[in-house]
Amino acid sequence: MTANAQATSRATRVLVLNSGSSSLKYQLLDMADGARLAVGLVERIGEDSSRLAHTPLATGGTKREITERIADHTAALQAVAAELAADGLGLDSPELAAIGHRVVHGGNQFTEPTLITDEVLAEIERLIPVAPLHNPANITGIRTAQALRPDLPQVAVFDTAFHTTMPEHAARYAIDVATADAHRVRRYGFHGTSHAYVSRETAKLLGKDPSEVNVIVLHLGNGASASAVQGGRCVDTSMGLTPLEGLVMGTRSGDVDPAVIFHLARNAGMSVDEIDSLLNKKSGLIGLCGDNDMREIRRRIDEGDEAARLAFDIYVHRLKKYIGAYYAVLGKVDAIAFTAGVGENAAPVREAAVAGLEELGLAVDAELNAQRGDSARLISPDYARVAVAVVPTDEELEIATQAYALVSA
Repeated sequence: MTANAQATSRATRVLVLNSGSSSLKYQLLDMADGARLAVGLVERIGEDSSRLAHTPLATGGTKREITERIADHTAALQAVAAELAADGLGLDSPELAAIGHRVVHGGNQFTEPTLITDEVLAEIERLIPVAPLHNPANITGIRTAQALRPDLPQVAVFDTAFHTTMPEHAARYAIDVATADAHRVRRYGFHGTSHAYVSRETAKLLGKDPSEVNVIVLHLGNGASASAVQGGRCVDTSMGLTPLEGLVMGTRSGDVDPAVIFHLARNAGMSVDEIDSLLNKKSGLIGLCGDNDMREIRRRIDEGDEAARLAFDIYVHRLKKYIGAYYAVLGKVDAIAFTAGVGENAAPVREAAVAGLEELGLAVDAELNAQRGDSARLISPDYARVAVAVVPTDEELEIATQAYALVSA
């Protein structure tokens, strides 16, 4: 066996990068067994108070932190590479098979993990008008990684890809077709890697193949979305052209009458940018009660805070509407899966979302719901027709799995 063949045969590691406008999250995984070798976060990139937190899991080491100015994403990735190298996990390792990048918006063009070329990068750039907050940061991360390891396969895994199976009647808005097509106005959906992973894990929890199961996935974090997954394929999802549509979120409004925008422009004198900021950053839970942390909202409710109670009730009301709508879309539902920070940890949210839906076969066992754990579990009683599950999401593992499968093939 040649040296190159030997190197290829043992290249089982994937570095997953999630680049934000001022942050860089990363994980190094070994796909031979799915083990996490290192995890970390660089935040406040470009500020004087930049911080890098790195945990070397492979060596059982403790978390290390660096607090100094990190000028840009290039400097951030160089700092990450240095931390990995200190643990014997450097980017120059022959065991590194690929770098997988989370890319938020892939439009209709990218329906699966894609090897990044100049042409692919150019298309991601062309999608910036429909993802102005996300795709530029993702592109920066890709270019930075390419500069450090130009010889290594770089794979884009798109948040939107899982939702490209939606039928046209679910993906289209009811506006003039020519205008919509000219400006790429349609429903794309997001959190796709999470919805894909959780729907498969839910089927596994039920002891069935994903093709045999219909699941409503509720990804409830600071950003929140729902999806209707029929036999392993997404047929509807709550987010649309952007991640603003759908459920009530931490700082995003979710569904509103589009005329609210015209009303605020005409009567409040607000600019487009001001309205954009209002709906994306000053709405949702934080707009309703001043907090976007569900733990704090529950604490305030326990103390009798009416604003917190109303915010919680609005949040749950929207959840129930989507559960009912997606039940109707699917016709038959085998399971509802709660995931992400709120979905996995906020038992009162899960209980309230299902309460009153017994006629649909839904129920939560109070004792099971109150239990905490890191593994997928059922929280519905045995008699329930529809399983209710808590399924921890693992977007990094999903990205690494898809990237590794592509480069291995």
